[in-house]
Order: sequence, then C-alpha cells, then structure tokens
Amino acid sequence: MSLMRQKAEELRQKKAQAMQMGGEAAVQRQHAEGKLTARERIDLLFDPGSFVEFGALAEHEPRNPQMAGKHTPADGVITGYGSVSGQPVACAAYDFTVMAGSMGEVGERKVARMRELALRLRIPIVWLLDSSGARIQESAGSQFAGSGDLFFEQVIMSGVVPQVAAVMGPCAAGTAYIPALADVAFMVKGTSSMALGGPHLVKAAVGEEISAEELGGSRIHCTISGCADLEAESDAACIQAVKEYLGYLTQPLLASADPPDRPVDSLLDLVPAEPNKVYDMRKVIAAIVDDGRSFELKAGWGRSIITTLARLGGRSVGILASQPSFRGGVLDVDSADKAARFITLCDAYDVPLVFLVDVPGFLIGSKVEQQGIIRHGAKMLYAVSEATVPKMTVVLRKAYGAGYFVMCGRTYETDQILAWPTAEISVMGPEGAAAIIFRKEIDSADDPAAVRAERVAMLRQLINPYVAAAGAHVDDVIDPAQTRALLIRGLQMAQGKRVERPRRKHGIFPV
Repeated sequence: MSLMRQKAEELRQKKAQAMQMGGEAAVQRQHAEGKLTARERIDLLFDPGSFVEFGALAEHEPRNPQMAGKHTPADGVITGYGSVSGQPVACAAYDFTVMAGSMGEVGERKVARMRELALRLRIPIVWLLDSSGARIQESAGSQFAGSGDLFFEQVIMSGVVPQVAAVMGPCAAGTAYIPALADVAFMVKGTSSMALGGPHLVKAAVGEEISAEELGGSRIHCTISGCADLEAESDAACIQAVKEYLGYLTQPLLASADPPDRPVDSLLDLVPAEPNKVYDMRKVIAAIVDDGRSFELKAGWGRSIITTLARLGGRSVGILASQPSFRGGVLDVDSADKAARFITLCDAYDVPLVFLVDVPGFLIGSKVEQQGIIRHGAKMLYAVSEATVPKMTVVLRKAYGAGYFVMCGRTYETDQILAWPTAEISVMGPEGAAAIIFRKEIDSADDPAAVRAERVAMLRQLINPYVAAAGAHVDDVIDPAQTRALLIRGLQMAQGKRVERPRRKHGIFPV
C-alpha cells in the first residue's frame, strides 16, 4: 500500500470514529429518552447527500487538566451547511451524547464559523439544541466557552439572516439565550426544556424542587411565557416544522394550483353578521389562503390574535388576525407583544402583511393598566408603523378605537383597506358610546333598557362601512366571497412598494 493510500485509510478511520459520537451506550440512552441523535436530526433536516460538515475531527483543548483523558468527538457540536428544499442553510447541532451537549471552547469556535458563513453568504442558520449549557470544566475565566460572542453576533445577525432554534432536549443557562435571540423557537413535547437555571441549580439557589418540565417545558413556554413559537410532538415533527417555516422565507413565491380568483362563498356562512357572535377566525384564514394551508406561530399564547404564515397566489404572506372565539378578540399585553414580534419578523424578511380585523379594542381595567397595557399596545403601534412591506387590511366586523390603529388602519400605510358589509369602524362600540353619550338620558328614563337599545341602534347606523366608504376612509366595501381575489390583486399591485423614512440611527422601541 502506498503512503498516500495509508494516509487516506487513516483519515477514513478517524472520521468513522468521529461519527460514533459519544458511543453506542450514549446513543442508546438518547433513543430511550425518545430523542434522536444530532446526526439523525441533521439527516432529517437536509436534502439527502447535501450536508457538508465542518470540524468533524475537532476535539476539546488538551490544555485543561479537568478534561484530561476525555474524548469529545466533534467537540460535542456538529456544524456544517447543506440544502433544505433546495435552499442553502447553515446548521449547528449540539450532541447530547458528548458531555451532555455542553458548549466547549473548540465547539463554539466551530459554531462561530457557521455564524460567520451564514452572515457572509446571507443564508439561514438553524440551531438543533440539546445542551446542558456551557461546559463548566472549560469555563474558567471570562469567556464562558465563547457564549458571549455567540449572543452578540446573534443580535448583529437579527433581521439579516433567518435564525431558527429547534429545542430538542435541555437548553439550560447559556444555551437558553440562543432560542431567545433567534427569530423563532420550536420545542418538542415531553423532551425539551429551556431555563436559565436547571432544576439542580434552582434547588441549590432558592430551595425550590421542580422538574425540568414544570420549570421550562414546552407547555410552559408555548402557553404561559411566550418564549417558544411551536410545540411539536416529536423530533421528526419539529424538524419538519423547521423546514416548512424556512420555505416561507427562502421561497417567497411558488407556483400554486389554487386559482387566484377563486370565490370564497363559504365566508358568508362562517362569519355571523351580528357583531357579538363568536366564530373561529382560523376557518376564515383556511378558506382564503392557498390550499387552506398555513403555519401558525405562538398558537397557544396571546390567543386573542392569530399570527400565521401562509400563501396567497403562491406568495408568502404573514397574516395577523383577530380571534373572536377567545375573549371576543380583545387585545391584552400578551397578544400585543405577540403581534408586534410577528410584524417585525415579517417586515425584516420582506414578507407582506395581511390584517384580518374584528377587534373590539384593548382590554381595560386596573389589572392590565398595572401590567403596562399602554406600553405593550405601543409596541404594536410602533411595529405596524415601522413596517414598510406591502400591507393589506380587511375589516370583517369590529374595528374599534386603538384596535383599529394597531391592526393597520387607514393612516398606517396600508396599501389597500377593504371592508365587509358587516364592518363597524369607530372610536368605540355603540354600546360603550351610548353608555357615555346618553348616560343621563338612560339613567332617567322610565325604561332604561329600551332607551339604551334605541340609542345603540342609532349609533350603529353611524358606524357602518358605507359611512366610512362615503368619506373615503376605506377603499371599498366588498362581497366577502371576493376577499381572496382582491387580496391577491392588491399584493401584486404593491410588490414594488418603496417607503422613505427620515434618516436616523434607530427609533426608541417602547419595551
């Protein structure tokens, strides 16, 4: 055998050893917990044969005496690039079979290489997270395995390249900030968790005994904290969600067999004409968008508003829609934050926005005032004002008060504002207005209920869509069945939209 062949064989053996990750026993434990390995996840994410690995032969720095004798294939994180549905994507997959997926100095050097590559080439980066946090054995000093660089660079990359975090195991301490700073974070039910301090640290620090699931499992972050955007049933389902989400950003226009002028007669039955009757806005969205398909984010949090990606005429759009089936669609602190985040996400990646409006306004009362409802509502106002992508607004029924503004009313650079015959645009609902304007008359009447009903009916006549159309406050009053066709035409018209803003370093976001 020639020397070159010997060298080639030696290389094959070294790479084969690296492919073993933490060893067979560690892999079996991973599977026993219902989790895939990092390499199995990569195989599911990337198009077959497209993944190119960087740093497969990496190992931990030998100078650290606490790491003496340890073997860390790929130093616990697999990095590289490949294609996802034909589009280039960079990836960092933390390997729990190697020292619990901890962040080591060499491994983070590899991840930094991926961030650098993604930013330079303007391609998305995906984190597959299954990590116990910074590797304590290598964390002496001030660098914390390079995690400070990681967080800073994530902020610099924000809005420049899509950042997706798939939390597929523990995501503790330093690694918990990766999904927090990413554009979206997806979690796996029953096996994933996020927390700044894991259960052992929490017990030592504050004496609280709690499981990882109770502390920061997928239910907590998808329904209570709002830190995560989607809860998947398995690793495979989570990765499929990542691929579907990326498709809306990397393939903004796809051919669609769903006719753009398809009338949607079902809308006439889906939405009650009576303003206080509930319905599920998700059914309206499914009826309008291509093939009835959409990709909802934060479905279990801030539930009075829906934030979902879909396609109209093959074009990716972000749909922001009131949800009358939850608290009548009234906006609170969580739904305002959720909406502001979604608007900012779509605007950053040039995804047009569609607003489906049936909103009674913002929640009022001492509780929400103490929570800072003014500040949270201002976030939504700020986001919708700042967005420069095409914006289309459809008022289905109610559009009251500041709810009308934050849902992209007439003065917020909406490119087309349409109203259904059931639309009501007003500073407040007729019930509330009657109670204020005619308070004395109602209180002194022999039959207050009858007088109140009479005044409400009178005010309702003043806020119907034809009054708004007469004053050119809406562009048209439309047959609901034509909603899909007119949105698609409007998006085609607005695709070359250009908005000029005053020169500035940045605005002051009302956080």
